Amino acid sequence: MQSARYISTRGGSPETDFAQALLRGMAPDGGLYMPLEWPALPAGGTDYAEIARAVMTPFIGDALPPGALDRAVDRLVAGFDHPDVTPLVEIEPGLHLLELFHGPTAAFKDLAMQLAASLADEALRASGETLTLVVATSGDTGAAAVRAFAGAERIRLVVLHPLDRVSPVQRRQMTTCQADNVLNLSIRGDFDDCQRLVKQLLADEGLRARGRLSSVNSINWARLAGQIPYYVAAARRLDAPATFVVPTGNLGDAFAGIAARAMGLPMAGLVAAVNANDALARAINDGVYARRPAVETTSVSMDVQAPSNFERLVFEASGRDADATRDLFETFARDGQACLDDELRQAVQIQIAAVSVDEAATHDSIARAWTRWGRVVCPHTAVGLEAARRLAPQGPVVVLSTAHASKFPDAVGAAVGFDPEPAPVVAALADRAERLTVIDADLDQAREAVQALSR
Repeated sequence: MQSARYISTRGGSPETDFAQALLRGMAPDGGLYMPLEWPALPAGGTDYAEIARAVMTPFIGDALPPGALDRAVDRLVAGFDHPDVTPLVEIEPGLHLLELFHGPTAAFKDLAMQLAASLADEALRASGETLTLVVATSGDTGAAAVRAFAGAERIRLVVLHPLDRVSPVQRRQMTTCQADNVLNLSIRGDFDDCQRLVKQLLADEGLRARGRLSSVNSINWARLAGQIPYYVAAARRLDAPATFVVPTGNLGDAFAGIAARAMGLPMAGLVAAVNANDALARAINDGVYARRPAVETTSVSMDVQAPSNFERLVFEASGRDADATRDLFETFARDGQACLDDELRQAVQIQIAAVSVDEAATHDSIARAWTRWGRVVCPHTAVGLEAARRLAPQGPVVVLSTAHASKFPDAVGAAVGFDPEPAPVVAALADRAERLTVIDADLDQAREAVQALSR
């Protein structure tokens, strides 16, 4: 099998293969890697492992050692406590929850992160190299990364999270790790500050001169590719094309749905459900992509005002126009705002719709899920359910249930009147000691921390 090829959304970097896209994360020109062409979705099967292998194989080609994907999928499935891995639950006629929280950190990020960790390890052993990963998180990505990469011999992991702006459970899932190859940095700022620092670190040639440097945020194509299988698994359990409603902050989870549809998955619609941090909704609905300070919400993992995967959406919607994509995001980086012309805005809306849900509606949605269906849901899932309630779809609706409710006990308890039963992985945190370093949202401080870990 030939190696799949990857290009940058900004058009200034040479083509590369899956292994290099995985290990580098961002393209040298500052863009994001995308497959040169969309492979056709392989037919058959409802078994999750079978689907994951079939979906991922054409993205990898021969870029990794033989059997690498099989070993990665085996590790993934073994870490989930449900036989279906991502069970699809009908809560009322035509309305389904796709439960993505049965993995080792009780959040959907496990599905792609476990795959990415295994595949990165395979690539590094084949090349004899080591790798430093820097990851920005609004909660779940960091926890999943720590769980996936802790103890890895060839990988050092630096996780940046906003100080006091993740849930206590999310924080402890990161900071109670005692592995020497993991460093947790708590940033005085918001998630967008963390994400900005990661992009600056990845562009730092001084750090790159010290060795491989990458990220497993959803800027990394391998993360998105690892999320496509659960769309396919859900669709194959239904008897008609579904509308997928995706709680999202950084747009990675939703863009995986766009990728699934581009591969040929039948889909009635795709909706990005965002919270009060509505930069994505304003960009899609009004054509104005503008940065504002992120506000704190109970759906903390979606407190994002500069979703990095919006660049992939613009690239795809513009007919893969790298010049237009580069110009728009350079303008945004310089001015904090960029406008989509009418043609581009309409093309984006063909790809995906967007709904913003405020805090009061999120609280009510958590309460409604309990009183109506006897379901205790996390605030992010509640945002998705509220967005679905506002639709008038033709056919089934699938809301992605992205995290276990017990990761957000304060918000859930306030809405339903009791504390959610803790997931086993949450209960296991107990009173473990925490390790973290608090720094300003400052590139020099972040660079010094990364250099210290790699010594």
